Amino acid sequence: MPSDPALVRRAVSDLDHRIEAATGHDVDTLWAHRDRGILDEPHARLVDLHRELARAQASVTFFRTLLHRLSSGEFPTDAALLARVDRTVDQMREAAGERDAAAARVITALEAIQTANRSTRGERTPLPPTDHAALLAIAGSAKLHQHLLTGRLSVVTASGTRITYARFQQLESSGLVSRDTSHPLHAGQPVSLTDAGRAALTGSRQASTAPTPTPVRPGTWPAAARPRR
Repeated sequence: MPSDPALVRRAVSDLDHRIEAATGHDVDTLWAHRDRGILDEPHARLVDLHRELARAQASVTFFRTLLHRLSSGEFPTDAALLARVDRTVDQMREAAGERDAAAARVITALEAIQTANRSTRGERTPLPPTDHAALLAIAGSAKLHQHLLTGRLSVVTASGTRITYARFQQLESSGLVSRDTSHPLHAGQPVSLTDAGRAALTGSRQASTAPTPTPVRPGTWPAAARPRR
């Protein structure tokens, strides 16, 4: 059974393209965002279920490869080989059943996101690029610090990005980030994304990848085709 996460990820699912179309992210990016805590609850659940599907698909592939090896002529055809083939077929059948059940759970979670996307289409406002970059940096861990000498406040992220206090206030007043005020400012108050911040970060990519309809000028008709000679 494969245990290496890289091997599990290579077990590509037939649902990957549907997930990318619904979320605006490829699956590898979604997995990375899940590990960083960027995703809101519906998308985090989708990724968790997709990981279960990837593991189940990897199991099917493992037993199918084993069955191919057993039937390749490498081993003598005897009772022990036949018993092992039967056992492998049963294991592959069980793994295929688990994969199908995992795929059904992914589809249910995916359809919930697609329904939410349809209900909010046209209402979602894309994040400005500066806000998107700030939220993405904060998602990787950040603290609000006050300089001991100047008294100036700023947010410093784990990646070294510095966010001005004015921008932090805008994000905080919009309900996109929050800080832990139980810590003193000179030591640094942890800053994190709120559920609304995660949803905005996820939704901004969906909005930016949505197709833009070609505008049609009122009162115009398509040009008539030129007659053939």
